[in-house]
Amino acid sequence: MKLFKQLLVAPAALGLLAPVAATAAEFNLDGVNKYAAEEQVTSISQFSDVKPTDWAYQALSNLIERYGCVAGYPSGTYAGGKAMTRFEAAALLNACLDRVTEVTDELKKLMAEFEKELAILKGRVDGLEAKVGTLEAQQFSTTTKLSGLAIMTIGGTDVDDADELSFNYDLRLNFLTSFTGKDLLKTTLRSGNFDTYTAAGGLEYGFDSEGSVEISRLFYQFPVGDFKFTLGAVTRQDDMLGMFPSLYPSDSMLDITTYAGARGAYNLTFGSGAGVTYSKDGFNASLLFVTPQGTADSQADGNGLFSDAAMYTAQIGYAAEGWGLAAAYTGSDDDDYNQYGLSAYWAPATSGIIPSVSVGFGFGETTGVDTSSWTVGLVWSDAFVKGNSLGFAVGAEGSLNEDDMPTGVKVDGSGDDKIVIEGYYKFQVTDNISVTPGAFYLDGSDIFGAVVKTTFTF
Repeated sequence: MKLFKQLLVAPAALGLLAPVAATAAEFNLDGVNKYAAEEQVTSISQFSDVKPTDWAYQALSNLIERYGCVAGYPSGTYAGGKAMTRFEAAALLNACLDRVTEVTDELKKLMAEFEKELAILKGRVDGLEAKVGTLEAQQFSTTTKLSGLAIMTIGGTDVDDADELSFNYDLRLNFLTSFTGKDLLKTTLRSGNFDTYTAAGGLEYGFDSEGSVEISRLFYQFPVGDFKFTLGAVTRQDDMLGMFPSLYPSDSMLDITTYAGARGAYNLTFGSGAGVTYSKDGFNASLLFVTPQGTADSQADGNGLFSDAAMYTAQIGYAAEGWGLAAAYTGSDDDDYNQYGLSAYWAPATSGIIPSVSVGFGFGETTGVDTSSWTVGLVWSDAFVKGNSLGFAVGAEGSLNEDDMPTGVKVDGSGDDKIVIEGYYKFQVTDNISVTPGAFYLDGSDIFGAVVKTTFTF
């Protein structure tokens, strides 16, 4: 509906425009026109008798700010409750229409001046619509997003006094699918050739598939209220935890430093499993199990999904802004495996000279042997250059040997309770490319290693 029609059919709106006397006897058309032309208000706050609680406050404000065709009494009042004559309505309606005409003329001039630019912009919009239509018609999936991670390293170790220098890679393609917007089906394809680092204690990002492509993850998660359920044919322990109580990142060198100090409780068992996590107001509790790969797919000799080889984990934790802590237990009927872990982290509110700190301690027994391990990890965000980071960790390998572990559980190191030291510096070249040189030393195995890692995310 046009503006003048709205004003004609809405007496209330006409009342908003009345600036002067309420009776014909007091009315002077020339005076109104002069007053409307010379005494226009620029802000509704100029009216002392108009309050935000008035029912027409917003309408009056819009007329003042958009069209500038509202005036008031010389006393600074609007007198919105007084009646107005038809002459007053006609005069003020004319004033508003003149302002609308001025605005329209200005728009026409602008459109004429920028006619070429507007035509180019219209062509670009039409082209963009066509491309979007093509993309929608040819898109990979309406429910799935693809993300990738490619790692290439050059480095080696001095195992047995024989330097081993190699060029390795680790490639991961993650397909993240959601059917409801809250659930997640994760499928990961992975390939790598990091077998040369086995003797080095195992790199955090090392993966060996002998060049073939394998399914590294295949699990489904869905929420029910404050609970999240996970079912996976190919999953790992930390995929189902309510939180991982460490800020020491995967940019580190060795697996040992990323077990939150308790590598018996957080053993990152890989295979088939299921779990449930309750989370609310920072508190979380998880209960899960994972049957190591190689046993869950076979019923022979009692190696089924719920066989003695299955690892069961219970964790309670609290994650607040800048800090968190958790306690965990992992057990198995295989070889009387019972491991406990206490871990925590803290991060400063702003980056600077003070680093984030992640600490953890683990203890327990397996095959009748007492075990222990610990780690302290420090990370300086924006170290020297914004976006870069510096990391350093020290810990104990713990008295665990691969031969002492249940089938399928990954534990690296000599088994001696010796110190492990590592450090790295991450250069963030672009948002999607980083270069991370680092070095590590395993005292128990007397192994020194150095690696330069280049990471691509896409």
